[in-house]
Amino acid sequence: MRTLLLTAALATTAALATPVIVLAQGTPQTVQLVKVDVMKISTGYRASKVIGSTVVNEAGDSVGKVDEIIVGPDGKAPFVVLSVGGFLGVGDKLVVLPYEQMKTDGKKIVLPGATKDSLKSLPEFKYAS
Repeated sequence: MRTLLLTAALATTAALATPVIVLAQGTPQTVQLVKVDVMKISTGYRASKVIGSTVVNEAGDSVGKVDEIIVGPDGKAPFVVLSVGGFLGVGDKLVVLPYEQMKTDGKKIVLPGATKDSLKSLPEFKYAS
């Protein structure tokens, strides 16, 4: 009886010590969970609130509007798609920049050193189909 209980206890301990295994389309995967500082993250900016925001330069001049935020294929660096030029969405051009170039000043999104002309001179961005 002791041997049976000891075997069951060891099996249970071994099962609890192994990483979580998830079956995704029949292929086993190991999932590693990471703890984050939820208080710090909660003070960040939600993409849904940033999209559509006007972007200004340090002089306060409007230089574009955030069209979208895209996470790069590596999953690490976010990029911002800006709509520049045009009037009411007509004749505008989409350009893409690393999100880290943007600064926040209270409720404003600032792109230091940017002008409408400098942004218009960037290569045009097109969404993949």
